[in-house]
Amino acid sequence: MQVLVASNRGPVSFSLSEEGALTMRRGGGGLVSGLASVAAGTDLVWVCAAMSEADRLAARQNPSGRLDEAGHETGAVRMLDIPETTFQRAYNSVANSTLWFVHHLLYDTPNEPHFDSTFRRDWQSYEAYGSAFADALAQDAEPGAKVVVQDYHLALVPRMLRERRPDLRIAHFSHTPWAPPEYFRLLPDDIAAAVLEGVLGADHAGFLCDRWAEAFLDCCEAVLDAKVDRFARTVRHQGRVTRVGVHSLGVDGAELRGRAALDDVAERRAALLEQAGGRQLILRIDRTELSKNIVRGLAAYWELLLHHPEWHGRVVHVAFAYPSRTDLPRYRDYTAAVERLAAEINDEFGTAEWTPLVLQVKDDYARSLAALRLADVLVVNPIRDGMNLVAKEGPVLSEKGCALVLSREAGAAGELAEDALTVNPYDVSQTARALNRALLMSAEERRERTARLAAAATALPPGAWFAEQLAALD
Repeated sequence: MQVLVASNRGPVSFSLSEEGALTMRRGGGGLVSGLASVAAGTDLVWVCAAMSEADRLAARQNPSGRLDEAGHETGAVRMLDIPETTFQRAYNSVANSTLWFVHHLLYDTPNEPHFDSTFRRDWQSYEAYGSAFADALAQDAEPGAKVVVQDYHLALVPRMLRERRPDLRIAHFSHTPWAPPEYFRLLPDDIAAAVLEGVLGADHAGFLCDRWAEAFLDCCEAVLDAKVDRFARTVRHQGRVTRVGVHSLGVDGAELRGRAALDDVAERRAALLEQAGGRQLILRIDRTELSKNIVRGLAAYWELLLHHPEWHGRVVHVAFAYPSRTDLPRYRDYTAAVERLAAEINDEFGTAEWTPLVLQVKDDYARSLAALRLADVLVVNPIRDGMNLVAKEGPVLSEKGCALVLSREAGAAGELAEDALTVNPYDVSQTARALNRALLMSAEERRERTARLAAAATALPPGAWFAEQLAALD
């Protein structure tokens, strides 16, 4: 059976040495791990975009961008050398600055969005970007092959591919939330319809939780006047039927624990223990992404220290805020705001013997794993999140039990809310109270809650998650 996967970022990336030599490394993430576990016995082709100049050079050195030996456990890779201007407009201006903002409800609506002629030019690039993927998939797919298209970057691809190759079985999976109709309709009418019809080109449209699937059905009904069967979860539009499914991505517990047992993690664990100095450890791990709500989370910690001075000197908040989308000014500004607030907390409450907040704005996966092993409290408070795997990784790695403070707006709340302390992510005072309750929670209660959270987190690991989507195309 041939399976093709399409995603913006692929399973491998390249770097260029000073001598001009190309070096390849495997990408991370649940999708790569999931595919590695199902690739055996499958003719797998992964189509992705060249993300850097080194990627582009690698793609140009191989016919049609096919790197047949590059994927290894994730199969052959076809890396598309899309023109730089087209890619940047599609990726930054439409996917990340428009569709991401709509689905995460991030707009400051008195001032934005502003859909003008410049946006229409960018939208044409987004269409051209999708067409490049559809052309590549149509060319590489054998008759009747299964194609799994990933995420909002490629929302138009299922329909484009359907027009080129009606014989294929096509799925689309959304890793983000889906906006409710009243917010989705911020998009220009024709573009809102095009996004929905793009996804409806698939035989199966997958989402991370019931809430996002229901929002998609609502949009199809409100924007397209499509015939929606909510019991069967199907959408009938323009003579075709698309099934809608929920596939809640979990973590591979054995793989994650194995990685966390390596020496580099042990070294960082020892350093964190010394840094904590026997104090309770509050942890958060995020990209500096606007939807992650880091500033309000730090403000909640400030309020905890302000109203509960008994915690002074007895708790340390470690915040890993890894840089994200640094080529966009508003993301750079947000990172700066996080750094300012962290400095203000330490200035206000810190002493010669105690640094209340340790902020690291640098990617260090091993240190993140070490911190997840040690945390007494894990804070995950996004404004809105498709799933949030950190909320699942924490309980799986916890050594002694970890209280989870979790936003009700994270997709993971659908599975984890019963054993987490759920909060309204906009309510700083409520979050501060949840932090206090988490710190006061008994060791026995933490262990019991953590065990149940870990069981839920590993219920559908990446391999089973991907296999479930393939089965939905049968």
